[in-house]
Amino acid sequence: MAIAELPDLIVPALDQEDEKYHQRRWWILAVLGISQLMVILDGTIVNIALPTAQHALHFSNSDRQWIVTAYSLAFGSLLLLGGRISDYIGRKNALIIGLGGFALASALGAASVNFMMLVIARTVQGAFGALLAPAVLALLTTTFTDPKERGKAFGIYGAIAGAGGALGLLLGGILTSYASWRWTLLVNLFFAAIGITGAVFMLRRDRSVDHDPLDWPGVLTATTGLFALVFGFSHAETTSWMNHYTLGSFVVAAILLGSFVRIQRRAKFPLLPLRIVIDRNRGGSLFSMLVAGSAMFGVFLFLTYYLQETLGFSPVLTGIAFLPMVASLSITSQLSNIVFLPRVGPRPLIPLGMLMAAGGLFWMTKLGINSSYVMDVLPPLVVLGLGIGLVFAPAINTATAGVEPHDAGVASASVNTAQQIGGSIGTALLNTLAASAAASYLVGRIATKTNVAQANVHSYTSAFGYSAYILLGGAVIAALVLRSGAPKSAATNSESDREKASISS
Repeated sequence: MAIAELPDLIVPALDQEDEKYHQRRWWILAVLGISQLMVILDGTIVNIALPTAQHALHFSNSDRQWIVTAYSLAFGSLLLLGGRISDYIGRKNALIIGLGGFALASALGAASVNFMMLVIARTVQGAFGALLAPAVLALLTTTFTDPKERGKAFGIYGAIAGAGGALGLLLGGILTSYASWRWTLLVNLFFAAIGITGAVFMLRRDRSVDHDPLDWPGVLTATTGLFALVFGFSHAETTSWMNHYTLGSFVVAAILLGSFVRIQRRAKFPLLPLRIVIDRNRGGSLFSMLVAGSAMFGVFLFLTYYLQETLGFSPVLTGIAFLPMVASLSITSQLSNIVFLPRVGPRPLIPLGMLMAAGGLFWMTKLGINSSYVMDVLPPLVVLGLGIGLVFAPAINTATAGVEPHDAGVASASVNTAQQIGGSIGTALLNTLAASAAASYLVGRIATKTNVAQANVHSYTSAFGYSAYILLGGAVIAALVLRSGAPKSAATNSESDREKASISS
């Protein structure tokens, strides 16, 4: 009798534990948001400090790019593996290990005495970031399952993803101007300390949800293929698109990533189950993240150049100048996820957001050497933020909705991979196009100070125009790929995935 009654005694205890965890969900969101913000910030926070770091460590202009590239190479190429590892060891463990490793790498970078030490530190940062970022999004996906609360949570996460780069510029400018370039790395220790403390006390010890053998052929082809792809774009930025190493990297990337897809179709335990990306809503959302990421990185880069070199803004004032975009992006991130996405689905929202962002960028093509921030930069910057907020938050929410717990880590990694690859593409492509536009402007003109300034502005506005066209093309494709109607429930989507998997098998 006592044994028969045992389940009735256990269930209330489990329910009580779940209820306590549920009550902590918004504090958990704060911990996850801080952790993700640290990763996003490091994509831009070091950029402003590079000239100062270069002077302190005595490295060349050609070497300077590797401080940025080392981070993006490790981060972008290891994300899929990081997502699967988080499924193996548990998301809480992955989050704590990722935060701790990221903090130690940041401390190493801040203590750098030469160029190589700083590059190694940035590489290790990227590797632990690739473990950390998928764990954050997977925990967010499994913590918030109620549609209304999920909308709020993903709205906040989407705002962080979209605005983190701008906040990195602001924080980097403040730390470089009033402290030291080393503090752009040391500040991560504070973020990590908060994240680790919150994770230890607020997250429950989740068991690993994936006990399948690791797909080593998939790991090798995906990691090296993504590495070659990111390296190719980074190398094109510093050399040319026709450089032998650039072309070779793209060829290798195409061969390896093509092999990866074939391996995933046949593998019994694939690294990236194709059911995650062949769903129209998920695939369209990942594509939208890639397109929006490429445009946003270009805006941060060239608008920073314009504000500092043409309008004479200080690094701190440049960061402050981006805050209206952050505010407008945050507003539409919340509205899109809470109000609009549950009613109309992602199909009207994401293309509309891309069209609005493209409109803001076309507006920026009118900037000149005598333009003012308030009259000429601020209005299109706000429009851009409103548009990007309609893209990032719904895309992230839709890309992770309805995935099985077994696949949450790798699905989250796919979102981060799309944004990271998009940023690499955008930075390299727009840098090349901007340099070509500046050179074309000076053809037949004397290189006076005024003409050089005009050429620089022409290169920036050309980059804004190309970014706008990228978003226009993205809007058309997203409208064709994404499904109409409100999204299905997680349970329905999961059942649909199982049916597709059984049919394909």
